[in-house]
Amino acid sequence: MIINCIQSTLFKTPFSILRTATVAMSSKPLSLETLDKLRNNFNSDPKNELAQNVCARFDPFEVAVSKRKTDSTLHVYNIKVESEGKPVTNQENSGRCWLFAALNVMRLPFMKKYAIEEFEFSQSYLFFWDKVERSHFWLNNIVETAKQGEKLEDRLVNFLLKDPINDGGQWDLIVNLINKHGLMPKKCFPETFSSRRSLHMNALIKTKLREYAKELRGLVASQASDEEIQAAIDKQIAVIYNIVATCLGTPPDQFTFEFYNKEKAYNSFGPLTPQEFYNKHVKPVYNVDDKVCLVSDPRESNPFGQLYTLQCLGNMVGGKQTAYNNQPIETLIKAVKDCIQGGEAVWFGCEVSKRFERKNGLEDLDAHDYRLVFNTEVQVGLNKADRLLYGDSCMTHAMVFTAVGTDEQGNPKKFRVENSYGEKEYDKGYLLLTEPWFREFVFEVVVDKKYVPQHVLDVFKQKPVTLPAWDPMGTLACPLCSQE
Repeated sequence: MIINCIQSTLFKTPFSILRTATVAMSSKPLSLETLDKLRNNFNSDPKNELAQNVCARFDPFEVAVSKRKTDSTLHVYNIKVESEGKPVTNQENSGRCWLFAALNVMRLPFMKKYAIEEFEFSQSYLFFWDKVERSHFWLNNIVETAKQGEKLEDRLVNFLLKDPINDGGQWDLIVNLINKHGLMPKKCFPETFSSRRSLHMNALIKTKLREYAKELRGLVASQASDEEIQAAIDKQIAVIYNIVATCLGTPPDQFTFEFYNKEKAYNSFGPLTPQEFYNKHVKPVYNVDDKVCLVSDPRESNPFGQLYTLQCLGNMVGGKQTAYNNQPIETLIKAVKDCIQGGEAVWFGCEVSKRFERKNGLEDLDAHDYRLVFNTEVQVGLNKADRLLYGDSCMTHAMVFTAVGTDEQGNPKKFRVENSYGEKEYDKGYLLLTEPWFREFVFEVVVDKKYVPQHVLDVFKQKPVTLPAWDPMGTLACPLCSQE
């Protein structure tokens, strides 16, 4: 197939154009003399030989870890939420960090209200409905792009087909799920093999979605009626539902939640629906509609003080549109500090892997000394805007801020972060993230609107600028986040 495509292109391209393009090329092959010089220069420095010997036996990221920096890092903070959630959660081999982070934030006021020592909302419950709703949303996008005349080889359709569904997500997708489907305790809808290890379930769904995309595009091409297309989608989503239900189980319509509080007193909620559980017991202490999403995208093409959305980014037909309120990074840092000072943990999205010293759970620009090992700077050679433009940076993971350490003037210097990789990782499941790292690799925070200045809130009244579906700001937290 690749050969056929190349041949087709060549036969349609005038020879004179090809010849002109060849003549215009200024690239030169690497000469043997150049390669010999590179080898001699490398071997002339004994430090290179030492670095080579060590990196041949150990992970180069680990070799570059700065002991001086890790030894001087203390997981101690002067401003923190009243109590942190227990147990430390574990998303295992799935990309559900965005759901885990959201539910980890939400459980804190719920546990406080009902004096519960250990508690988790069911991550698998929201995961179930996201798979069903997002598949339905994707099928409708396929129909819309076909009606707009988008060809199969066009970039938008190609983008949709490349990865029809994954585990990653965004804050506004969480709002859609909770407002429509509610919540339930984990004990009432526990994990399954495929919620913990979602790779093969996703593979089944992706294959069916691509099959259905061909069917739907064929219906549009044959000028089928909207009723006929909707009937096809209804049949398709029934199959997707069956796959998801088989892998994850079927969420109950009603449940009863029984528990002991800290004083060992018995309590019971129910029977009630997941929607009733959220509205009656969770929403009064954590209302997702009171939270706002702030992002910091420093590219010149996307000015601060502007509202943005993305093509085809969502998980629910008729749901809340994904909206990004773009602000300077200082606005995000202050909002996080104010929120924690007010007793609320904060959901945030970042690029977790850059300058990440895993053993000690340290996110810091000086965590690694790459120049010492490789004689060059790595990972921060480009500024934040250029890393977005050149494909070297995007949001990959969502976690939770639970504390902040400040200097004598009250300026944030470091943050405590609750992750969802289990308590065996880092400082019993928690990371330390420094303020310089925040500036470079945090892209999004979700805080209560009461901690946001009015002029920033007013941005949400704007008509959003639509970015293309493939824009790096549309990257979902944890699309491939797994510990395999």
